Order: sequence, then structure tokens, then C-alpha cells
Amino acid sequence: MKGTVLITGASRGIGRACALAFGRAGWCVAANYNKSEGEAQALLDELRQMHVSADIFRADVSNAREVAKMLREAEGRFGGVNALVNNAGVAQQKLFSDITEAEWQHMFDVNVKGMFLCTKAVLPGMVSAKRGCIVNLSSIWGIAGASCEVHYSASKAAVIGFTKALAKEVGPSGVRVNCVAPGVVETDMTAGLDGCARQELREETPLGCLGTPEDIARAVLFLAEEGGRFITGQVLSPNGGLVI
Repeated sequence: MKGTVLITGASRGIGRACALAFGRAGWCVAANYNKSEGEAQALLDELRQMHVSADIFRADVSNAREVAKMLREAEGRFGGVNALVNNAGVAQQKLFSDITEAEWQHMFDVNVKGMFLCTKAVLPGMVSAKRGCIVNLSSIWGIAGASCEVHYSASKAAVIGFTKALAKEVGPSGVRVNCVAPGVVETDMTAGLDGCARQELREETPLGCLGTPEDIARAVLFLAEEGGRFITGQVLSPNGGLVI
């Protein structure tokens, strides 16, 4: 086994694809979920059918007590966590003038505070072991900004700043911190777009297609494994050329 990876928001979409990709590559997989228990269990069943050492752990990543409990349980099951994928996130399309304070707070609680709490939980073990890898999921809109997604874009820009600063701080301890900023990907978050909007996005993308969760999972796995040994503090953006 290559080690243990903890993946947040692993029951669906990009998180699920990451769990399967790491499992196929020989990692033990600790898969976090919050509300989607049925989907998390289905993921666990699939991982175990692949003979992957895996388990699921429920936690709201924006709740410090639940995160601490999740890490204790994961370490009890697998030992130390060698890689963390901060994937759990929420999105919303809304005019800035209509965003409520509660919606703004929720966006940052999940997308930024959740990343902070999970990283803070696993980092002491990584620093002690003098090895570890953290991959944070941002978005092209964290790079370029998106109309009607100001709170989402702002939270994903914070992920990038967090990544770059922490990489400088913990690099001397042997811990790498990188970011993947996907383009438009076929997930539940984009399922609400109508056919015309989806076609427009395809046409605006130089490669002429939308991404898949598996496209993003491959990028995350690359950064976590030997191919990313000399990479830290970077933003890898698989986006089909939509943002260059």
C-alpha cells in the first residue's frame, strides 16, 4: 500500500472519482461524507469489490468536533493519514445583490473553513512523519471569477491563497500542498444547467468538451504521487483551455 488518503466530500462527483482512482492506485481510502450516506455506502461497496482497504466516515467538515472525531476514527482504522484531498464544497448561482449573509457564511464555512479544519487536523501527523501531501480543490472561477457566483468565486480564490501560503510554511517539513482548479465538469453542480448553457460552455472551451470527474481525479492523484514529488504551492487547472 502507498499510504492512506482522506478524501472529503467523497460520496459523489469529483470526490467519488478521486476515491476510486486512489483505490486503484493502491492507496487505503478514508472517504468522508456528510448527508449522502447511501451514496457513500455504495462507494464503499465498490471499493471493497476492488479489494481496496477502505471505510467511510461521516462528518460536517465545517464542524471542528466532527472533523476531530473523523480523524480519530480514520487513524484508528488505518493509522496515519499520508494524503488529504480537501474536496468537500458547495456552489450557488445568484446575483450579488441577492446573496444573503447566511448564504455567504455557509459558502465560506464549507469551502474554506472545512479545508482549514481538515488540514489543521492532519498536519501535525504529517509534520511529525516529515512527509505528506495535501491537495485542495478550487475552481477556474477562483482564478478568473464568475458573474453571479461572487461568493463561490471568492471562496475558491481563498483556497488558492491558502494553498500557496501553507506550501511555503510546511515545505521544510516535507509536506507538499497543491491545488487543483477544475474547469466545467459534468457533476451534480452543473446538472442544473439547461442544454443551451451546456452547449455554450462546450463551444467556449477550446477542446470542445466538458470535463469529467475522472479527468480531475487523475490530476489530484498525480500531485499526490511520485510524479508530484517536486511540486508544491502550485495550481493545476484541468479546464480544456477555457481559462489560460
